[in-house]
Amino acid sequence: MDQNPPSLFFVTFFGLLLLSPHVSCQLDYKFYASTCPNLAKIVRYSVWSAIANDTRMAASLLRLHFHDCFVNGCDASVLLDDTGATKGEKNAFPNKNSARGYEVIDTIKTNLEKACPSTVSCADVLTLAAREAVYLAGGSYWDVPLGRRDGTTASESEANNLPGPFEPLENITAKFTSKGLDVKDVVVLSGAHTIGFAQCFTFKSRLFKFADGKPDPTLDASLLQTLQSTCPENDADSDTKLSPLDSVTSKNFDNIYYKNLVNNSGLLQSDQALMGDNKTASMVINYSKFSYLFYRDFAASMVKMASIGVLTGQSGEIRKNCRVVN
Repeated sequence: MDQNPPSLFFVTFFGLLLLSPHVSCQLDYKFYASTCPNLAKIVRYSVWSAIANDTRMAASLLRLHFHDCFVNGCDASVLLDDTGATKGEKNAFPNKNSARGYEVIDTIKTNLEKACPSTVSCADVLTLAAREAVYLAGGSYWDVPLGRRDGTTASESEANNLPGPFEPLENITAKFTSKGLDVKDVVVLSGAHTIGFAQCFTFKSRLFKFADGKPDPTLDASLLQTLQSTCPENDADSDTKLSPLDSVTSKNFDNIYYKNLVNNSGLLQSDQALMGDNKTASMVINYSKFSYLFYRDFAASMVKMASIGVLTGQSGEIRKNCRVVN
């Protein structure tokens, strides 16, 4: 990676998102303008440095934000360690030996505590880090309303109910709807799988005896062969091996994910299922053809997601250490 953050595709949606009804009225685009003016620069440099060291980190930070917001709202509960009094979410099935990026958030928070002590919430740090990760991986840039506060509890049981790769589209859509999102957000936010990797166990069931003792018929034959080689049927040791969610441009945030789905090359069953429904398939085809539509809609859906169940005002707290409550 270059020594300076690259100049990437830049598109701002400030006007559009300012008018969005999904942006909490207590969040503000200039929330830290006077109390922590260098916030964005501090976050961007730390995320850029982390991605320069490990390109997978862009996807990891984005996923961490998603896993936070879908469990009792965007309150940084996913960052809490287990304690005698609190059982965190890090050991929930979707997160254990899978969720990454905690150390990056720690670094950002440490730097912010030096620059503006007890001011910026871990929830806002995670929200900004996800935005920067997308931007630095080649995706769009969007303005983020801020002012979230940190939760003081976590829920392993709720984390175990996150949308999963084995669930049918109807179940996943229902989970999105329960958070105030809709089927369009399902399709758009699934596009996050344009970067990152998945462990073999999350898609291995498609490769061998999926139905009638045969592989998933919706999986491209060439990709199937490659995946069977990476994840042998009777090799349990291969379950944690990694395969790119987008085998064409795994490091670039683009719309190739959707082109893969059109070509029956979605890695996860839950991804390819988007082509099995007329409404979602139509959206997939549009995003596969027009990248600017994907960038625009992804930004809008991210702002919606980042507004789920936020704590503002005097609710919650501003953690000094993102891993523990004050």
